[in-house]
Order: sequence, then C-alpha cells, then structure tokens
Amino acid sequence: MQALNFPKYSFRFKNKENKLSIFDDIRKKFVVLQPEEWVRQHCLLYLIQEKNYPKSLINVEKELIINNLKKRYDVVVFNTDGSIHLIVECKAPTITINQDTFDQVARYNLELNATYLMVTNGLNHYYCQMDFKQERYQFLKDIPDYNS
Repeated sequence: MQALNFPKYSFRFKNKENKLSIFDDIRKKFVVLQPEEWVRQHCLLYLIQEKNYPKSLINVEKELIINNLKKRYDVVVFNTDGSIHLIVECKAPTITINQDTFDQVARYNLELNATYLMVTNGLNHYYCQMDFKQERYQFLKDIPDYNS
C-alpha cells in the first residue's frame, strides 16, 4: 500500500482467499484492505497514539440518516457526556479533497453536531472547528489533543 502522511505504525494483516485484510482495533475484526481503509486505520492510530483519544470513545463506520438517506460516517469520537467531539471523513489517497468533501462532512455534522471536523486522504489532512453561532467552520493547523 501507498506510504501516507502519518507516522509509521504497525498493523496486523491477514490474507484469506487472495484478499488482504487489516485488523481494526476499534471494531475488533479484520476488514478488507482497500485504499480508504488504509487511510482510516492510519487515522485511527494517529488519534489514539499521537492525540491520546481513548479507544473507548471512538466509533467506526456507523450508519446515520440524513434527509431520509442512509449514510455512513468513517470515524466519530465522542466526549464522555455522549456528545460528539470529532467527525473524520477518510478518502482514498487518489481522491482529491475539495469543497464537495467538506460539504459531505458538513452535512453529516448537521445531524451529529461535532465540535471538530477532520478530512483526510492520507496525504493531505484538513482540520476545522465548528462555529455554531455563525454556522460555519474555521480551519485549524491540527486537531487538539484529547484531554478528559
């Protein structure tokens, strides 16, 4: 798989029926290794190992309903009170991050009300903090470390 703009991490792999899988420590199972999954697994370890986000507050690939349509978010990090701290939208490295990508995560956030948004294709990472009063987001250099 392609080298990404994250620190180097160790992963568990499994090859079954000529399909390579990677172990997802949050979902506690092997998942087929697609380019977007490669980005998601790096992002998860970045949040856990670099930003100190507790595994117990991280949720991966869950369904939500937006305008009566079923959608799936990539990663959500909760606050201890159950509110949502961060939404992460992961794309494959070949996907260019553009306004459509931000619009997608912003639509998800209309339902989820996260304080922070992160969009990454593994090569480029963008971080935003929501300003709910002004109904917009402000770009940040990085997301804050987790502090309980």
